[in-house]
Formats: sequence, structure tokens, C-alpha cells
Amino acid sequence: MSEHGTTNHRIYLGLGSNLGDRLANITEALQALRSKVRVIRVAGLYDTAPVGNTEQPRFLNTVAEGETDLAPQELLAFVKGVEHRMGRRPSFRNAPRPIDIDVLLYDDLSVELSDDAAGDGEADGALSIPHPRMHERAFVLAPLAELAPDLRHPVLGESVQTLLNAVGREGIRPVRQGLAMRLARDVQSEAPEVAVRLGRVGVEKVRKTIRLGKGAGALFLQAELTLSADIGAEQKGLHMSRFSHSLDDVLEEAVREETPDVESLAARIADRVVASQGADRGEVHIRAPFSIRRYAPISGLPTEETYTLLGSAVCKHGGLRRMVGIEAEGMTACPCAQDMILQHSREQLAEAGFGPDEIERVLAAVPTAAHNQRSRATLLVGTHAAVRAEDLVEIAESSMSSENYGLLKRSDEFFVVHKAHRRPRFVEDVAREMLRSAVNNFTELPDDDFVLAKVVSFESIHKHDAVAEGFGTLGELRAQILRGESVGAGTTLDEWLG
Repeated sequence: MSEHGTTNHRIYLGLGSNLGDRLANITEALQALRSKVRVIRVAGLYDTAPVGNTEQPRFLNTVAEGETDLAPQELLAFVKGVEHRMGRRPSFRNAPRPIDIDVLLYDDLSVELSDDAAGDGEADGALSIPHPRMHERAFVLAPLAELAPDLRHPVLGESVQTLLNAVGREGIRPVRQGLAMRLARDVQSEAPEVAVRLGRVGVEKVRKTIRLGKGAGALFLQAELTLSADIGAEQKGLHMSRFSHSLDDVLEEAVREETPDVESLAARIADRVVASQGADRGEVHIRAPFSIRRYAPISGLPTEETYTLLGSAVCKHGGLRRMVGIEAEGMTACPCAQDMILQHSREQLAEAGFGPDEIERVLAAVPTAAHNQRSRATLLVGTHAAVRAEDLVEIAESSMSSENYGLLKRSDEFFVVHKAHRRPRFVEDVAREMLRSAVNNFTELPDDDFVLAKVVSFESIHKHDAVAEGFGTLGELRAQILRGESVGAGTTLDEWLG
């Protein structure tokens, strides 16, 4: 951090190249500058005649406008470091070079800086701000006038446009409006070879830092996002880069305006996807690990238990559905295996001479073995109301045979194992218990809101895993759980999302 703290200073940098791939050199330099300069705009590119030493290749020049918190001396050292990393070495005055980066303007300062590697080959090694020859050079003034024609020279007091008019444009030729490649045609908008509508086209596993919450309580999470949109039978492809633009725009807005929860963020991104792609339907899914402070059941050891926060949204013209959810792990003990162990124990005790009443007293007094599974529960709630992720975690963990922990002492391990074997549950039992707890906990949510509960048990004695999933609108679930009614198959997630 510079002596100026977090204050951002407006700067203008001149970039030029006449060795190698000139465009690639300028593009690489801009990318390197972004580590300490927020590049706001880049002017068009100009093919220009060399100045001073005319026996060398023509230059490609442009000007970049940016912001930085570097002090002038720090900025000078930084840009010279970029030049050196890109292959520029000390040489004679006005020598050919793969990249030349000049600090043209820094706010409205007029200062003298010295550096052994400064300038563009000057023998005295000095560089001034504003650049001492910028008012004489059309290859600087022309691109600068594109960005800030009314900007005044801090020393001369004249506008950039006035200075350019005085110098003229001899020796310079505009070659392109920006760094992006010009496409001869919009391939994505052409007709496909097979005219079939696609329901989901997009990008997945996009990793970004997201911010949720307000003020000092804001939570920053490393998230993985999936963005998609539908595409009609008449369109060859979507513009994939627009997904990234939509995402970055919304994330930047979220930092400024604050987004309360993950499902609201997903909804904002989905709305932007629809607008940018011209699609009928946009879909966004967000996954982000988050932690909750827990305490081991007997020792009370504090641990940070990690869960996965889920946020989804589907946006259509005139409609929006959004969901919040979690993934949590726990353990289950198999009721079937435990029942077989109980039956075998009864037979063994009877052969040893115990009576029926004594056998049942013994079996009731000691835990019975069963094979265990580590299980992962997913609980999703589709609603526009605010639902706390912590409440969803509590529902998921309490529905299993036992919760599990990252750190346990022996006494804690006994508690967890004993608890699990006192309430053995199949994956079906866990899924149903999650649905029942959701119905009992979210009494204020309307009947057309949605709940999905899914459990996967990673089997310990089988080569396969066991899975169970239940879903439906809250109205359908309430009819079954609270009133014992039959509702048929129930609404699926895709049906609810539309």
C-alpha cells in the first residue's frame, strides 16, 4: 500500500510497441498493469511513424485511462518493471522496443521524478509528470483525445484537443477501435444445422468470491456458479462471454449495494442473464462452503463445521423462482442390520438359558450393533421469504441417526456412536424426517412454496450408495404429513421452477 492509502488517483498511460507482435505486446502490458492499476478505458490503436530514430519499424500506440493508489514514484517503478519483464532492456535513445509505457498524467500533478530506467531512452534517466513531450506527439494526443478531449495539460493549461489540433495528425493512422478482435460475422446468431431448441446452455464451475449480508457482518464466500439460458431452434449458439460479463456486473453491484442472501444474488444474476442473452429463461445455481461454530457433545471442544450453501434462481419474462438450501453430513445406522443382530442375540441368550423376559431386559439395557454410513443430506426450500441456512442445517442434522464432527475426544465418539445406534434410520427415514421438520418449522410459508429433501448414504458394507429423495409444494406435503391425505406423485423441482 502506498503512502496515499486507499486513495485512487486518475492516471493516463501511453503504450507503444514496434518489435514482435505489437498488438500482443500492448495487450500483455495492459494485463500486467491491471495487477496495480484499475484500467478504466483504452483508446483505439494507431499505427505511427517512429520519432527521432526513423530507421526502425513503425509503432503501434494507444493510451489507457486508469486509477491507482500507487504514489508517483511507486507507479514509475511498477511500469518500468513491467517493461523489463516483457523484454525491454537499456539501449540507445529512441531504440526499437517490444513495449514502452509512459506515465503521461497523474491527477493534475506537475512533478519531477528520477529513475535510472526512466523515460524512453533518455540519457539523463529522468521522467517528468506530465510527460515532457506529450504535447508535441500526435501518437499520444490522438488516442488521449479519444478518452479525454477536454482534459487540460497541468502546465500548459490547454485542452488535449487543442494541443492535438496544433500538432496535427501527420504520421499517424488509426488501425482499429480497440483491442478486441473484429468478427466478420456473428456466428452465434446464425441458423444451426439441426433446428432443435435447447433448454440449458451456459457455463459451469465458475469460481468467484461472493459477498452476502450487510456492513461489518458481511460474509465473503468462495463460490462455484453455474449459469445457463435456453436457446431457440433458430439460433446456433449463445454468447458465452456475456455470462461472465453478467456475473461480474452483478457481483460488483452486490459489493456496492449489498445482497442479503445467496438466493437473492442468484436471482439478480439470472435476471441479467435473460437480459444479456435475449433468452426466454435464465437459470443460475450457486454453491459455496460456509462454516458454523459447533461444540463436541461431551468434551465441549469448539470446532468449525463446514457445510455447503446452495442458492438457485430461474428467471423468465414476467416471473422468478428462487431457492435456498444446504448440504450437510451426518451418520446413519442401518435398522435392518440392527434388527438381525437383535434376533441373533435373542437366540444366543435363549440357548444360554435366559428366559424371554430376561432377554428383553438385557437387550433393552445395552446398545445393539449395526453397520453405519456417512450420509449427505440436501435440503432445498423454494420461497421468496427469508430462510436461514442455519435452520436448514439443524433440520438436516437432527433428521439423521446422529450428526458428525470434525474433532472429537473419545467420550464424544462414544456419545455419537451410542446416539446413532439408539435411533437407526434408513435413507428413506431421514428424507421423510427432513420433510416433516420442514413442514413443522416453516408454518408461515404459503402452500405454493416448495421443499426438496435428498439423502445419500455412502455404504460401508456394499459397493453401492443408497439414495432417497422427496419433494413437493408445501401444500402437498402438509396434506400428506398433517392430514394423512394422498396427493399422487407431487410437484417435481423442474416443474416448480417452470
